Amino acid sequence: MLVNLNEVLPQAREAKKGVGLFNTLNTEMARGVIAAAEEKNCPVIVGTAEVLLPYTPLEVIADMLLPMAERASVPVVVHFDHGLNRSQCIRALQLGFSSIMYDCSTVPYDENKDRVKEMTSIAHAYNATIEAELGHVGNNEDSDDQDPTSYYTDPVQAKEYSDHTGIDALAIAVGTAHGPYKLPPKLDFARIEEIAGMIPTPLVLHGGSGLSDEDFRHAIASGISKVNIFTDINAAYAKAAEKELAAGHCTGTDMMNGLMNAVKEETKKKMELFGW
Repeated sequence: MLVNLNEVLPQAREAKKGVGLFNTLNTEMARGVIAAAEEKNCPVIVGTAEVLLPYTPLEVIADMLLPMAERASVPVVVHFDHGLNRSQCIRALQLGFSSIMYDCSTVPYDENKDRVKEMTSIAHAYNATIEAELGHVGNNEDSDDQDPTSYYTDPVQAKEYSDHTGIDALAIAVGTAHGPYKLPPKLDFARIEEIAGMIPTPLVLHGGSGLSDEDFRHAIASGISKVNIFTDINAAYAKAAEKELAAGHCTGTDMMNGLMNAVKEETKKKMELFGW
C-alpha cells in the first residue's frame, strides 16, 4: 500500500526500529526491495535521488514504483531524495510521489529554513511528507582535510529548524558521508541522542552504506528512524551481474531473477539490522 513517512516513521521511532530507504533505478531493484519488505513484513521506502535522474528519469521511476507500492502487501513510501531544485521537488509531487526531501543544506541557515518551510506547505497540500537536512552530509569522494565536525548538526538549531519548517523528518550530520568509505566512519551517537531528545521529528541517517552492523544498531537505538541505503544494493546488483555472466547467462532474461534476488537478499540483511 502506498503511504507517506508519517504513516511509518513515528511508529518506528517509538519501537526503536529503522525504516530503510532503498533507491531503486530499475524493475529488478524495485522488485527485490519490495519482495524483501513483504518477506520481512515491514514497511519500506523506495525511490530515487536527483543525482540519479541521469540514469532513470523521474517520470519512469514514478510509472514503475507507484503501481508497485499500491499493490504491495506492506506500507511502501515512494520518496524523492536529495531534491536540490524546487522545480524537481514539485514535479515529483505532481507525479504522485508520497514523500520528498528538499535539500537546502549547502545554503545559509536562514535561507535553508525559509525555503524548506515554503516547500513543506506545498508538500502537505499534496498529502505528501517532506524531509530536510540540517548540517551537511558530504560525499566520500570529495572529502578533504577539513574537520568534518564543522558540518555536524547543532542540536539547539535543530529544534528551532524543526519548529520553524514543520518538516516530517530531519536528516542530521553526525559523521556519515555518501558513497563508499575510504576509512571507517566515526559516528557521534551522543549527538543523535541529544537531538532525538529535543525534537519529536523522526531523524534520518544518510550515507548508511558501508557502516558496521554495530554502527547501525547503535544509531537506531540512539534515535535514528530512517536509514538511507543505495551503494550496498547497487554493489550487490553489479556483483550479481558479474556472477551471472561468469555462469554463461548472457541475455537479460537469463540474468533478471539473479539480479533481483541479489538485491532482495542484501535488502533483507539491512532490514534485520534495522530491527525487523
